[in-house]
Amino acid sequence: MCGRFVLFTTGESLLGDTAALIDDPGRPTRAPHGTPGPRYNIAPTNVIPIVRLGVEETLLEPARWGLIPHWKKDLTGPPLFNARAETVAEKPSFRDAYKKGRCVIPLDGYYEWHEKQPYFVRPESGELLWAAGLWSTGLDQLSTTMVTTSSIGPLKWLHDRLPRFLEPSEVMPWLTGAEDLLEPSPLSLVEGLKVTPADKAVGNVRNDYPELLG
Repeated sequence: MCGRFVLFTTGESLLGDTAALIDDPGRPTRAPHGTPGPRYNIAPTNVIPIVRLGVEETLLEPARWGLIPHWKKDLTGPPLFNARAETVAEKPSFRDAYKKGRCVIPLDGYYEWHEKQPYFVRPESGELLWAAGLWSTGLDQLSTTMVTTSSIGPLKWLHDRLPRFLEPSEVMPWLTGAEDLLEPSPLSLVEGLKVTPADKAVGNVRNDYPELLG
């Protein structure tokens, strides 16, 4: 699973990385509501940026992390911040978004807990991670969830679930629905992730500063 993550890449850097990811000169990248400031302890129900395709442009937009399906009438119940790849196509909470509401979620890294110790997981390359996500507009607000799969390779010890991180070549097939991409992330991508102990203060969502990374 993924219940906390980090995004300190922002502003023109985030827009530029998004444009490079889509790699389509005929499709401009816009952030109509601006880009967020750096965050070091993002939790469910926080507002996060997502990348989705407009008719003629790529949009970087703020969305509530916790999907609100179109049929939901209130915010009761736990926030739907993760969607299991094994059931996302059939589960009522996610199936409509899976068919026509795909997005990607940028991360500089994420936190996972093992035996009460938090760890920070990030690419050794320093590049952004792009997680497969879904969006919806229930209750007249843009919301999102992150797709997860079973864990693989060098991260299996840390947790049995893993965000479905996308290679750049997988992003457009995911966004357009051309491919299911519900299997675990490519092993080469996962092998490029570095795991280091994080500050235990990350357990309190009110703490949000660079030193949490460890």
